[in-house]
Amino acid sequence: MTNQNHPITPSKELEHKWASMFEHHSDMEVFSEIAQWGADQELEACCQKLPGCANFLRATRRPKPPSLKEQALAVLDDCSDRLEGAHENTIRRALEALPNE
Repeated sequence: MTNQNHPITPSKELEHKWASMFEHHSDMEVFSEIAQWGADQELEACCQKLPGCANFLRATRRPKPPSLKEQALAVLDDCSDRLEGAHENTIRRALEALPNE
């Protein structure tokens, strides 16, 4: 049972969604989604109270995972000693030409 007077209270729709998720998802998946929702709400509340720090807070608390390009470049760095220099350069140039998404 939720305290409807608390400033961070999920809607009835979210409560129903989470309850129905137990049919097809593990408890860990459902509770992780609920915890993530609560953490997101708290982060946004902090960002509203500290607008000058909002970008820093979001970047620190919700860092973006490395893009596929960044992951591939990291793998290339790890394997560069096993590639011929020309092959490594070709692969690196191709990866660096891709957009940062």
